[in-house]
Amino acid sequence: MILREGLSYDDVLLVPQYSDIVSRREVEIGNSLGEDLYFRLPVFSSPMDTVTGQQMAVSMSDSGGLGVIHRYNSIEEQVALCSHIHSKGAIAAAAIGGSGDSFERAHELALAGAQILCVDVAHGHHTLMRKAIPKIREIVGPAIHIMAGNVATKHGFEDLAHWGADSVRCNIGGGSICSTRIETGHGVPGLQTIFDCFRADISRDVKIIADGGIRNSGDIVKALAAGADFVMVGSLLAGTNEAPGSIIQTLEGRLYKAYRGMASKEAQHDWRGKHSSNEGISTSVPCTGPVADILEDLASGIRSGFSYSGARNILELQSNAEFIRQTSSGQRESATHILGRANE
Repeated sequence: MILREGLSYDDVLLVPQYSDIVSRREVEIGNSLGEDLYFRLPVFSSPMDTVTGQQMAVSMSDSGGLGVIHRYNSIEEQVALCSHIHSKGAIAAAAIGGSGDSFERAHELALAGAQILCVDVAHGHHTLMRKAIPKIREIVGPAIHIMAGNVATKHGFEDLAHWGADSVRCNIGGGSICSTRIETGHGVPGLQTIFDCFRADISRDVKIIADGGIRNSGDIVKALAAGADFVMVGSLLAGTNEAPGSIIQTLEGRLYKAYRGMASKEAQHDWRGKHSSNEGISTSVPCTGPVADILEDLASGIRSGFSYSGARNILELQSNAEFIRQTSSGQRESATHILGRANE
C-alpha cells in the first residue's frame, strides 16, 4: 500500500509575492454564493447551538458574513428564528438534516422566506444525502441555495455537486471540539481536503466551504488560497456576546461561555434525550466581547494576507498563491515564541 501525504494548516506557509497594493482598501475579500447572495466577508458561523442563534445570525449579516441557524430545535422554533432575523433586514441560512422531519422543515423554512438551506450531515458522502438533496430541491424549488456536507474527499465533493448541492462544506473531524478522527479513525487533514476538492471535475460552479480547523485569520487566508470560497468557524465565535452558550463565572471572576460539539453526549441528550455517538466534546471558552470586533480583526488579517500575495481578490489570491512546507522547527518559529525563552 502506498500512503499519500495529507497537509494541515500548520504544515504550510504562503510565500510572500511582489505586491503593488498600497492600501488594504484596495483588497476585496468578499465572494458570492450565487445570484443575489454576495457576502462582504467570506466567513460563516457554524450551525451549532452554542454558536449560531438569532443574535449571532443578525450580527454576522451586519458584518457582511453569514450565520447558519442550528437545527436542534422544533420546526416552529427554527421558522420563528428565521422570520425574526429576516424582519431585521438580515440574511441567514437554516440548517436541516438529511432524514426524519427534514423535508417538512425544508418546506416550512422555504415558506418563511429562507434563501439558503444547509443540509447538515456529519458524513455527507452517504446514500441519505444522495436521496435527500434531490428531494429537498423538489420541495423548495430552484431559487433556494442548497448547502450540503460534510465531505473530506474530491469524490465526495463531486458527488454532492452532481446530486444538486450549490455549495459543499469540506472537512471531516477537524473542528476544535470534534473527536471523529479519534473515535472512528477517519478523516483527512483540513487543508488537504481543500486542495483535493478544488481539483474536482464538475460542470457547474459549486462553492467550497472550508469547515473546521480554522483558528485565526492566517488559516482563513491559507484555506482561500488553497481553493475555498468561504470558511466556516465555530470556536472563534463561541465566546462572543452574541453566541447562545451559557455564561460561566469562575471563582476568580473570569467569564467563560459553554461550547460543545453537536455530536457530544450533552448536546444529544438535550436535543433528543439520548446519545448514539460520542464524536464531540463539551467545554468552555473565554468570553471575547462583541462578535463585530472579532470579525473586524479577522477581516483586517485577511486583507493583509491578500496583500502579501499581491492579490486584490480571492481569484487573484488563488492564482498567485505559492505554498511552502515548513518543518516542526519552522512551525515553532512561525508562532510568537519570545515568552518561551524565559525557560531556556
